[in-house]
Amino acid sequence: MKIILFLLFILPFMTACGTFQKARLNNEVRRLCEIDGGIKVYETVKLPAEQFDEYDQIRIPYKENAKTEDKYYIVWQVQYLKEGNPSLSRDHIQVVRRLDSKVLGESISYVRIAGDIPGPWHHSTFRCPENAGSPRLIERIFIRAK
Repeated sequence: MKIILFLLFILPFMTACGTFQKARLNNEVRRLCEIDGGIKVYETVKLPAEQFDEYDQIRIPYKENAKTEDKYYIVWQVQYLKEGNPSLSRDHIQVVRRLDSKVLGESISYVRIAGDIPGPWHHSTFRCPENAGSPRLIERIFIRAK
C-alpha cells in the first residue's frame, strides 16, 4: 500500500519534470532550425527515366557503402548537442558527386529524442524541419529527364 501511495505522489512530479525538459528542448530545436535548418539545393541533375524505380526514386548510397561505379553518394554527420535522456542532435546530410567532389545539396535538421516517463513504450521525438532528410533532398536534386 505504501508503494502505491508513493507512486501516486511521485508520478505527477516525474511527469512535470519530463514535460518541462521536452518543452525546453523542443523550443531549442525550433530556434536552431530557424538558424540553419532545411534543404539547400546547389545543383539539380537530370537523369534518364530508367534510373528511377517504380516509386519514382533513385538509389544513392552512403559514402561508406558506395562502390567505385556509383556517381553520387551521401555523407551523413550527426552532432550530439546534448546526450542522454533526452538528447538533442543535429543531422547534416550532403549529396556529393564523386567526379569532382561537388556538394549538390544539403539537408540540416535538429531532433530531440526521448525525455519521456520511463516505460515499455517507444521514446517520443521532435524534428525540425519535418521535411528534411535524405529522401527529400534526393528528390529535389535528381529530376527525371523527359
